[in-house]
Amino acid sequence: MSAIPTYVVLVTGAATGIGNLTARTLADAGHTVYASMRDPHGRNAERSKALEEHAAAGPGALHVIELDVLSQESAQQDANAITEAEGRLDAVVHNAGRLVIGVTEAFSAQEVLDVLDSNAVGALRVNRAVLPHFRARGEGLLLYVGSVTSRINSPFQGPYVAAKAALDALAQATAFETVRYGIDTSIVMPGAFTDGTDHFAGAAGPADQEREAAYDRLAGLPEQLAARLETLVPEGTAVDPQTVADEVARILALPAGTRPFRSVVDFQHHGAEQINEVAERMQADLMNRMGIGDLHR
Repeated sequence: MSAIPTYVVLVTGAATGIGNLTARTLADAGHTVYASMRDPHGRNAERSKALEEHAAAGPGALHVIELDVLSQESAQQDANAITEAEGRLDAVVHNAGRLVIGVTEAFSAQEVLDVLDSNAVGALRVNRAVLPHFRARGEGLLLYVGSVTSRINSPFQGPYVAAKAALDALAQATAFETVRYGIDTSIVMPGAFTDGTDHFAGAAGPADQEREAAYDRLAGLPEQLAARLETLVPEGTAVDPQTVADEVARILALPAGTRPFRSVVDFQHHGAEQINEVAERMQADLMNRMGIGDLHR
């Protein structure tokens, strides 16, 4: 039996949550992981140290690096540093992002733009830094941690859902343009993980509290969102964000060209799988009728 290949992987947003679990899981599988975060020597110093200590006893390697997805210069510096140190970069796990919860009208335009910037445009910046290397090598994997909310809207998460939908659209558009260069794309679509990460606990609300309070007929509902999502999980089901990290590791280990374009990890059963099936069928039909069906796999 041939050994499973190991890769050099950049994981964004690895300070906490799914990104942190993914960095650990990939290092445990023997990969060389560059776990990126903001301020690893300051506010994230303890998290950075914990990641490095975790990897020290494992078969892989894990390096914590500073990367701000809001900065093209930061993304380019890291891409250059990794390829210089390792001679290659094989995959990027786009995980950086943040959750906001509240009445959509109460978020200012700038607040919404900030969420779109960190959750969607940030991935574009990283892609601009790594894709020239991938194209030159004729291989690579862009793996996005998306969300089922890009298919089934979740209430009181307007800016977040808009950003996840934008990330999904950018990922698919980029996939059309890179597949002829041997570059794989996978979009992992998690459901809600209300425990086990800081995702919900650290969610920000809108700055305009007066505007939100005007929605008196919705009073208390945004604050109940996590609890209401938990009621959708079948009794006795363990909702563990590690399952998303495990799915990322599974997809990475598959041979190039066989990785799924989408994978859903959803314990609330939103129904994204059914929508994906129809959407992908219609997308393939459109591309075939345009005479460029090979751009959609």
